[in-house]
Amino acid sequence: MLRRLLFSSLNFTHFRPNSPLKFRPILFLSASSSSLNPPTRVFAMAGKDHTFTTSTSHQNKHTNRLASEHSPYLLQHAHNPVNWYPWGEEAFEEARKRDVPIFLSIGYSTCHWCHVMEVESFEDDGVAKLLNDWFVSIKVDREERPDVDKVYMTYVQALYGGGGWPLSVFLSPDLKPLMGGTYFPPDDKYGRPGFKTILRKVKETWESKKDVLVKSGTFAIEQLSEALSISKLSDKLSEEISQSALHECTKSLAESYDPKYGGFGSAPKFPRPSEPQAMIYQSKKLMELGKTGEAEKHLKMVSFSLQCMARGGVHDHLGGGFHRYSVDECWHVPHFEKMLYDQGQLANVYLDVFSITKDVFYSCVARDILDYLKRDMIGHNGEIFSAEDADSAEPENPTKKKEGAFYVWITSEIEDIVDEHASLFKEHYYVKKSGNCDLSSMSDPHNEFKGKNVLIERKSTNEMASKLGMPLDKYQEILGLSRKKLFDARSKRPRPHLDDKVIVSWNGLAISSFARASKILKAKPEDTKSYFPVAGTNPQEYMEVAKKALNFIKENLYNPQSRRLQHSFRNGSSKAPGFLDDYAFLISGLLDVYEHGGEISWLSWAVELQETQDEVFLDKTGGGYFNTTGEDESVLLRVKEDHDGAEPSGNSVSAINLVRLASMFTGTRSDRYRQNAEHLLAVFEKRLKEAPVAVPLMCCAADMLAIPSKKQVVLVGKKSLPEMEHMLVSVHAAYDPNKIVIHVDPSDEEEVGFWKEKNPNVAAMAKRNFVTDKVVALVCRDFACKAPVMDPKSLEALLSSGKAKA
Repeated sequence: MLRRLLFSSLNFTHFRPNSPLKFRPILFLSASSSSLNPPTRVFAMAGKDHTFTTSTSHQNKHTNRLASEHSPYLLQHAHNPVNWYPWGEEAFEEARKRDVPIFLSIGYSTCHWCHVMEVESFEDDGVAKLLNDWFVSIKVDREERPDVDKVYMTYVQALYGGGGWPLSVFLSPDLKPLMGGTYFPPDDKYGRPGFKTILRKVKETWESKKDVLVKSGTFAIEQLSEALSISKLSDKLSEEISQSALHECTKSLAESYDPKYGGFGSAPKFPRPSEPQAMIYQSKKLMELGKTGEAEKHLKMVSFSLQCMARGGVHDHLGGGFHRYSVDECWHVPHFEKMLYDQGQLANVYLDVFSITKDVFYSCVARDILDYLKRDMIGHNGEIFSAEDADSAEPENPTKKKEGAFYVWITSEIEDIVDEHASLFKEHYYVKKSGNCDLSSMSDPHNEFKGKNVLIERKSTNEMASKLGMPLDKYQEILGLSRKKLFDARSKRPRPHLDDKVIVSWNGLAISSFARASKILKAKPEDTKSYFPVAGTNPQEYMEVAKKALNFIKENLYNPQSRRLQHSFRNGSSKAPGFLDDYAFLISGLLDVYEHGGEISWLSWAVELQETQDEVFLDKTGGGYFNTTGEDESVLLRVKEDHDGAEPSGNSVSAINLVRLASMFTGTRSDRYRQNAEHLLAVFEKRLKEAPVAVPLMCCAADMLAIPSKKQVVLVGKKSLPEMEHMLVSVHAAYDPNKIVIHVDPSDEEEVGFWKEKNPNVAAMAKRNFVTDKVVALVCRDFACKAPVMDPKSLEALLSSGKAKA
């Protein structure tokens, strides 16, 4: 009905959006049932080399309202001839006054296809004239306003079954969607209408059938609102689903596993961290049930996938960190943008596997990611930036930008720079004179990287060193020195654009990984050597990075009077308030900072933020959390998201946060946390039953909540004692997502006061077990504890032996 009404009103029989998935009607849509895929899959068919010329010589010929904005994405469009408005009442009023539709364009600063559409259409005077004469044009940074993006992306997904960025939607003056798609080329091609044709058709239809268009837009929003209005049918998740969801989720993932190249699913391959996280969690559970063979299979799928990713071109071998995704099945040729949310989550997955296997391969990759962030993505005041672009100017032609230009190599460059070890390096990274993007038909179907090389390790360092009869340390040293030479040379190239916006939610993900690394990485063998780009950082420095990022957020993006967050910062805080993800991800980061040795003030702030989250986002009757505050009338949908995609959903992370907080405290506070978690999971019971693979992290949360008694490790002693650090390292040495760690200094009045108010059991335990020059560890179930131990090895043995059961 929604699709039929839209298309009958447009009378545009042959129109199809240039979205990556096939057109299909959907009457009702759960907001998270369709994954967002890159629009690049469609446009590969055109066989076009997406090199585009920058318009630096004309960049100030035009200036529009975006020039006064702070968002890097909006500023990129400030000198387009299009008379852009930012999202706000001024634009809405102008559309009402002129009685014209709104053209809404949503993207982000590191989006390749957003750049393409800008150069092809928004910098074109002819296209700009059509937009200026017939529409009010609005630009939105999806990272700055995810709430606005969610409304219209949901609409496009409902109509076409998929979406991506740039998102292009036409709205009525009262913001109801009329039609939309993703990227549109400027002119008609391959039987598809171009952007100019679409503009003319929408204008004509608005003038001739305005009432029908407005009716269709109103109906679309009403239908989506109804479809997204989910509430709990009971007060808790059924026992059957709480026990089966994780099993069914990991079973589906195992069926989609690629045993040849690793990963779950086919190309293009995205590193969706919630998938390996669920597999690791299930592996631990199976091991505890004595199902060793199944547990090892689950872990092997994850570990092999992580190895393939780290050795592939999706990993930046010279600078560290990971690109967004791989266009082929073998993790070789990536879409080259780097996103903060990927780095934080992937570092945690590599840390998890290291804590299980003790294989330094995984700890080195985790360090590689964190050292990249530490070197390139952190501001002077500790803030962590958002992203680096896929596109950059070509070294040989600075007026042209091309995807991957910063990262790819020709053979002669490597031979000149690496010099005496060039042959070894070329063989190791599969470097060829003709270019190496030939491992898959999907890697480079239109020869955009002909003669270029994307570094990939097709064989392990052990195998390559053995082949040359060289000691492994010597071989790794040569590779490290060679990588450093190439890194230094690459640093002289034009860099990709840095989006230095600070997003609270993404900082929360990174803060978590930095905090966890500060203790987990101390469990590595003392003789472990580091090779570039791993910097050999003292793990304790990672905790300082986490705390500095938290301080930046607290000082710049938090109002202590209202106890509310703002969403983002660039030259000042954004107008957008904090969203659910900002609270949930930051609370998770704060809990990790505290549990890995941070001050009690960070735990106190987490508790405070959880109270605000419950006040502002919680559906107190229907259960679960809305993604927005509901206070902005221009945002037409208020949804409860569940899909764990490139980022986990705010509801999944909140469920885990609530379980953790309920385990830390007692009494009515603990009961309230647990009840909110139960109600949240009950809201998504249908999803957990019918499509658990869409919500891997929520499946883990359901299992966590179902565990009858919770494990607490309480450390009592002065924080200044070296033994406290040693105990913290020991308690975090093994992977166990179902334990929580409390550390309390009985001589610290602030800490004792906190625990007296929120969990008198802890305050009493601290008083009873305080030894002036020692740190005492107690392993408990629901705060019923076994005999205390006073040395790290005894604590590790107690945690690993299963003797912690009360």
